[in-house]
Amino acid sequence: MSVFRTKTIEQSLADTDEPEYQLKRRLTAIDLTVFGIGVVIGAGIFTLTGKVAAEYAGPGVVFSFVLAAICCALAALCYAEFASTVPVAGSAYTFSYATLGELIAWIIGWDLILELMLGAAVVAQGWSQYFVTFLDEIGITWPAGIGPSSSTSFEWDHVNVPALLLVVGLTTLVALGIKESLRVNLVLVAVKLFIVLFVIVAGLFYVSGANYDPFIPPAADPVDSSGLAQPLIQWAFGLQPQTFGILGVISAASVVFFAYIGFDVVATTAEEAENPQRDLPKGILASLAICTVLYMAVALVITGMVPYDQIDPDAALATAFRDVGQSGFATLIAAGAVAGLTTVVMTLLIGAIRVLFAMSRDGLLPPGFGRTNPRTGTPVRITVTIGALVAVVAAYTPIGKLEEMVNIGTLTAFALVSIAIPVLRRTRADLDRPFRVPLSPVLPILSALICLYLMVNLSLETWLRFLVWMVLGFLVYFVYGRSHSRVGAAARAEAARTTV
Repeated sequence: MSVFRTKTIEQSLADTDEPEYQLKRRLTAIDLTVFGIGVVIGAGIFTLTGKVAAEYAGPGVVFSFVLAAICCALAALCYAEFASTVPVAGSAYTFSYATLGELIAWIIGWDLILELMLGAAVVAQGWSQYFVTFLDEIGITWPAGIGPSSSTSFEWDHVNVPALLLVVGLTTLVALGIKESLRVNLVLVAVKLFIVLFVIVAGLFYVSGANYDPFIPPAADPVDSSGLAQPLIQWAFGLQPQTFGILGVISAASVVFFAYIGFDVVATTAEEAENPQRDLPKGILASLAICTVLYMAVALVITGMVPYDQIDPDAALATAFRDVGQSGFATLIAAGAVAGLTTVVMTLLIGAIRVLFAMSRDGLLPPGFGRTNPRTGTPVRITVTIGALVAVVAAYTPIGKLEEMVNIGTLTAFALVSIAIPVLRRTRADLDRPFRVPLSPVLPILSALICLYLMVNLSLETWLRFLVWMVLGFLVYFVYGRSHSRVGAAARAEAARTTV
């Protein structure tokens, strides 16, 4: 039996009407846009902007954000076409099942689970750092023994309690219902955007034109890395990422690209959109556009306030305001980070839950696992399981460089969704496509190639860990998923009827 069997679009849509697996359609275009902004604007705007400006591109990091936004926009166009054509939970997993086959869909689904769960755990740990910092700013000291740890090794006697409590609280909220979650998300995103805009406007008063000269600093030495820490492209071809100069701006684009990760999670809520054909493309593209403008504005402010070679890479915004005599703004920035990262963790949890829900409904994982609660309209069992796993990882695990696994997972999904666009155009030209990627297949292929380039810039150890996770996924599929697939069962039943 072929492992590349596909699930028809019609069957995917029909599955959404099954009472045991039915999600409630309650989200508008505004909800989806806020949802996207909630997951994209996170730690990146508070730390990554200054770090990349200081270490890679200087004020030219603005161009890096533009380049990264163009890369993301290409992938976003592909997601928008798929989400409007196949408005079913599961995002890239569902799209791949309809075009590239069951095994590829499984790989993407398994990959997305890793990306979203690990991403939620990583951000929860970052949230705990900002939470403790915020408490310090207002005169409250959190006990070090139950706070965030700087250790890079396992410490089973040390529990990151703030991260644990955050994940438990958000898991409870997500289990209560998608609309309830989005109401809280809306409030927190509003707080986050207010503080980001406040920082931009306030920072403009302390910008010095002299700090923009040179806007793109002269080229410096390549990034020094060796062994398993070196990028795959360096190991294979000897090409090292450059710092500063034009190549530094390009290298920085591959770093700041990850500040945009998250807009694709909007597609996982396709079954919960009131008008998915119209609202999903709007939500995906609008959230990406708003976040791009905010990133560029923050980059201009931070590099205008402080010379790029004096930017603190760990706390760029807070330090910049202290340097100009406005240390009180550090409290506001910490509060913004706490609100901002809360929405990111919640959105990543929702994304992981919806992907696992789609895989369970298809029989690739136990079907009973994915049944929705009639009252809340959410898959409570999956929600609790995902929340528990993320809570344990966030509370006990030193994430370190495992953060890059979030990136490689995302880029893999982006590349396969991009490839799937021209495939579905050829195999199902009859489908109604409310939104269409322009210049197909050129733009989708370009999107896939850019994703591949960014992937080979990740470290060897990230690739090795990713391959281990994929091997584990193959074992689960061939031991359970392949024989329990609903698509496979339907094919066997059809074959039995034709032989009688």
